Amino acid sequence: MTKAARAGTALIRTLFMAAIAVLVLLPVFWMVMSSFRTHEEIFKYTKLGWHMFFPVHWTLDNYIDIFTDASKPFGRYMLNTLVVAAVVTTLGLLVNSLAAFAFAKLRFPFKRVLLALFLSSLVIPYEAIMIPQYLLVQELDWINSFKALIVPQIVWVFGIFLLVQFFADIPRDILDAARMDGAGWTRIYFKIVLPGAVPSLITLGVITFLNQWDSFLWPLVVINEEKKQVIQVAIASFQSLRGISWGKIMAATSVSSLPIVVVFLFLQRYYVQGITMTGVKG
Repeated sequence: MTKAARAGTALIRTLFMAAIAVLVLLPVFWMVMSSFRTHEEIFKYTKLGWHMFFPVHWTLDNYIDIFTDASKPFGRYMLNTLVVAAVVTTLGLLVNSLAAFAFAKLRFPFKRVLLALFLSSLVIPYEAIMIPQYLLVQELDWINSFKALIVPQIVWVFGIFLLVQFFADIPRDILDAARMDGAGWTRIYFKIVLPGAVPSLITLGVITFLNQWDSFLWPLVVINEEKKQVIQVAIASFQSLRGISWGKIMAATSVSSLPIVVVFLFLQRYYVQGITMTGVKG
């Protein structure tokens, strides 16, 4: 293939990817612009044109309303969600990586059977286990507490499976050499395995954080107190019998999207590298 042909192919590929990016980002752009509109103006312009994507009368009232409404403290909701997501992500990375390391490298009875049982739970819908999980949380008197949001979400079978794929590729000779030098499994895990697993851990951390940030159904069930609620349930609460406050929903969704965007922009290189190294395509 000539140099001109390669350049033409690269240009076509770039234009195609740019077109896909525009199609993906266009609804997000419309959402952000709609957050600066009045309630009446949001659905007033439906024909393709600049009025559809840019407000005619710009306003910050939607943002002011969501942060000044004492009955629905939006800043508190974001803080609650951030704390829950950060704690679940941190503890989940530790627990799930330890389990994955054990399944990938340690020898113990019924290891394959236990791993198969773990993986088989992936096909069970979450709704099927939510009621038994709720009854257990209720028995522990955790209803309406952050423990109900954090503890049941720490162990994640998909996270264990993701890390098992990576740990399985670590040469056994390295671990055996460390064992011969007197290192215990705990030291091997923290000194040898974890430093080389950073891309995979970041990948799992990003996925876990996003899942917790977007969590809706479980917090809706176990949290009753308004000040302990999380962001997605709070956004849904802008819908009431009196109508739907679309301006507030657009503003709240735009604000709640910022942490996700920031996390992904800073960690996207490690995220892509981790997905590639674990062999999981998505």
